[in-house]
This record gives sequence, C-alpha cells and structure tokens, in this order.
Amino acid sequence: MAVVLDLKNSRPRHPEKAHRPDSAALAKPDWIRVKAPVSPGFVETQAIMRANDLHTVCEEAGCPNIGECWEKKHATFMIMGDTCTRACAFCNVKTGLPGALDVNEPAHVAEATAKLGLAHIVVTSVDRDDLADGGAAHFADTIRAIRARCPAVTIEVLTPDFLRKDGALEKVVEAKPDVFNHNLETVPSLYRSVRPGARYFHSLRLLQRVKELDAQMFTKSGIMVGLGEDRDEVLQVMDDLRSADVDFLTVGQYLQPTRKHHEVVRFVPPDEFKSLETVAYTKGFLMVSASPLTRSSHHAGEDFARLKAARSARP
Repeated sequence: MAVVLDLKNSRPRHPEKAHRPDSAALAKPDWIRVKAPVSPGFVETQAIMRANDLHTVCEEAGCPNIGECWEKKHATFMIMGDTCTRACAFCNVKTGLPGALDVNEPAHVAEATAKLGLAHIVVTSVDRDDLADGGAAHFADTIRAIRARCPAVTIEVLTPDFLRKDGALEKVVEAKPDVFNHNLETVPSLYRSVRPGARYFHSLRLLQRVKELDAQMFTKSGIMVGLGEDRDEVLQVMDDLRSADVDFLTVGQYLQPTRKHHEVVRFVPPDEFKSLETVAYTKGFLMVSASPLTRSSHHAGEDFARLKAARSARP
C-alpha cells in the first residue's frame, strides 16, 4: 500500500488518506497526453516563483498543463500557504493545519506579476477554515497590491466557499476583481464522497450573491467529469449555474493524483466534451470551455478577452 509523502518534511501529504486502500487506476487514453515541463520559459517562471517564496496551484495540485502555461509565463498563484484545511477526495494539495498568513505575500504576488509581464492574473488559495474570515481580507489585500503595482493587469480570483464566514464574500467583491470564480467541482450527488467539507447549494448561492453585490462582475465556475456522474446531472448543474447568472463554465476531465484519491470512473471522450459545450451555450453561458484538459485557469487571459467580447455582443 503506497503512502504519498511530502518530500520537504517526509510527512504524509494527505494524512487522512494514508490508510485508505488503493483505488482502481484506469489507463489513460491517447487524448490525455501532455508535454514534459522542460522549456526555458518554464525554468524562468519557476525561478520567479521561488525568488518570491510563492506557491502555485499549478505545482501543488499537479496540473497537467503546467508545462504549456509556464512556458508562456502564465501561472496561477496560490495564496495563504500550501496546506489546506479541507480533505477533498480529488485534490492533491497538502492537507493539515496551516501556518500563519504571510503579511508580505500580497506584495510578493504583485512583484511576481510585474516580473512575469502578465496582462491577466489568476489568484486562488487553499481553504482556510481556521481563519475568522476564511482569508477573505488576504484575498482583498492581494487584489489591491496587484492593482497598485500593475494597474493595467486584469485580475481573476478563484476562491474557496467561505462556508460559515459571514461577511467574507463581501470583502473580496468590494476589492473589485474582474472575474470571480468559484468551482462547484462536481454534481450534488457526489459531494459526500468527492467534496465532503463543502455544500453544493452554499457554493451555488455564493456565486449568485456575487451578482447581487456587483451585477457587472464576471462570474465563473467549473466542474470535473469522470467521477461517476451521469449526463443528466451535468445538465442540471448547468441549469443551476445559469439560475445563479454565472457567465462562464469550464468542464474538464478528472485526473486521479494518486491511488489514494477518488478513482477515475470513466475517461470522457473529446466528442462528449464538444457536445456538453454546445448544450451549455444554448443554455445562455457567455463563455464555455470544455475539453479533457480544460482547467479553471487554463488560457484564462485569452478567455477573459473573449468573455468581454461576448458580453459586448449581447443585445
């Protein structure tokens, strides 16, 4: 039985999963193939992250697109540390008790944004259930630091759910990110096994509340497929998101980080992703990205430009 270790301190990366039996591992099909991250651009991006003592979800979550994105100096900053207070069955981010917030982190993120020459930045975080506001003020501070250092940069946040953190969402929205993203991740019937620390309708309400606070702010959400959901459930999630006036939907294939994580029940073929994209557009989303390797932050800058254009084109 394998136990995944955090190589920095030789402790289990996912202590809550260490004693689980190994789940089944399906062979990856031909359409799930990515290049190894070896380009000069990748190395330079990595050096900037290390120099500013920053974490990225690209590394911590084992994103398959890291080679492509970092080659272009695109990275998703993960603030508030590298340790999450939740233990989602799909996620490779380390689980445990996080340390104190780094008050200099917002400035470091802003400086790295400038050095990378980014036009659009995505900022996400671990869940911080240990903090009174879930880290909302730290998100707001990071947004403001980027605005001060790089005023032309557009900012997208991918936030946790701020469950039972009254007033937290308002702090983030007040800081005026250009895009507010919160992922539903999966269909309601799978929440207990896939995302047990979260509540589907709370996450949906969070997205709806963003529009109530700022009707002009773009909202975005994503789900994974291949976890055991059926098509009708995915279509219902689309309807739920549209009822919350969400603008942008992403749909990607779930990839199992280790055999201690939730199994991949099915690899969804590319033509099914295309069908889901077509249906989603008919339901009224301004933007849809659906493919096996789609991730929330993949091509985020280009997608933001298309999102703005789509809104402008609406009567």
